[in-house]
Amino acid sequence: MSDTQPIAFTSIPVVNIADLWSDSLTDRKKVAFEMGQAASAVGFLYVTGHGIPADKIKALREASRQFFAQPLEQKMQYYIGASKSHKGFVPEGEEIYGSGKPDKKEAFDVGFQAPDDHPLVLKGTPLIGANEWPDLPQFRASILDYYESVFALGRKLFSGFALALNLPEDHFESMVTCPPSKLRLIHYPFNADAEDRPGIGAHTDYECFTMLLSDQPGLEVMNEKGDWVDAPPLVENGEEALVINIGDMLEVLTAGQFIATSHRVRKVSQERYSFPLFFACDYHTLIKPLPQFDSQEQSYKELSIGEHMYSQALQTYRYLREKVANGEAALPERATGVATFGHLKKHKN
Repeated sequence: MSDTQPIAFTSIPVVNIADLWSDSLTDRKKVAFEMGQAASAVGFLYVTGHGIPADKIKALREASRQFFAQPLEQKMQYYIGASKSHKGFVPEGEEIYGSGKPDKKEAFDVGFQAPDDHPLVLKGTPLIGANEWPDLPQFRASILDYYESVFALGRKLFSGFALALNLPEDHFESMVTCPPSKLRLIHYPFNADAEDRPGIGAHTDYECFTMLLSDQPGLEVMNEKGDWVDAPPLVENGEEALVINIGDMLEVLTAGQFIATSHRVRKVSQERYSFPLFFACDYHTLIKPLPQFDSQEQSYKELSIGEHMYSQALQTYRYLREKVANGEAALPERATGVATFGHLKKHKN
C-alpha cells in the first residue's frame, strides 16, 4: 500500500454549469462529472453559467442594506428568538460556532414559504413555518424573488450531483417538497480596527449543499493539511459566480466520497454582505450512505435531516442553547455534536 498522501488543494475549482440545461444527456453528464470531481477533491466549487439575473441580485443587496441600516431596536422587532419557526433577525453575538466565541455579524433568516395549512406546520415541525416580514418597501418581494431563483438552481444542481453519483437525474426530486432550506442575509459591519481573525468559527454546513453569493473576500476553506485557502468573490464574463459547498448530508449519502469541507470567515475591515442558501431535503428524510457507498468500513450512521439541522441549531444559537439548558427544549435522540464532518473532523481527531 502506498504511503503517498494526496496533494492538498490550494484553490477552488470553477465549473460552468450552463450545460445542465442542455437537451443532451452527454453534455449534462460532462458537467456533472466536473461537479463530482470538485465535490470529492475539495468539497467546494465556484459555479458560473447559473442563469440568476443580475437585477435580482442587485435587488437582494438593496433590500438587505435597507434592513440592516435600521436602528437595533427596529431590527429586534423581528428577533429570531421570538419566531415560531426559527426565522428572522439574528443580532451580533447570537451564534456561537467552534471557537466558542460570539460571531461578529448580524443576519436575517428566511425559510421556505410553507403555507399555514401544510401538515408539517400544523404538527409544529421545527424550522418549518411562515416567514415574518419587516414593513419595508419591496423587501419581501425582492428577497422572495431571489429565493425562488436560487432554490430552483439548487434543484438543478441536485440533479447534477445525482448524475455524478450514477443515479437518475430526478433521484432526489421527491425528497424536496417543503424543506427547511434557509436563505441568510448576513451583514458584517465595517470595522476599521479589525484584526485578521475569524468572524465565524470553523464549521461545516448541516444541509445537503450551500449556494453562496458574497461581495467581499473573507471566506476561507480548510484543506487536507489543515491550511486555510481563500475563496474570494469571482466574476467571469460579467457574471458573479456562486460558491457551492458540500454539506453534512451529502457527506453521509456518499460515506465521505463528497466531503463537507470546513470553512470560516476571516475578520476583515470592509463592510461585507453574504447570502447563503442552505439547500436541504424535507425534514423527515432519512439520510444514510447510498448502496454503492455502504460498507462495513464506513462509520456513517443514519440521520434524519431535520433532526440533524435542528440539533445543530440547538447547539449554536444562544436563545436555543438557553432553552436546552433550562429544559424547555431537548436535543433529538439522533443528535450529532459539532465538528462531526469533513476535514474539521479529521483535525479534531
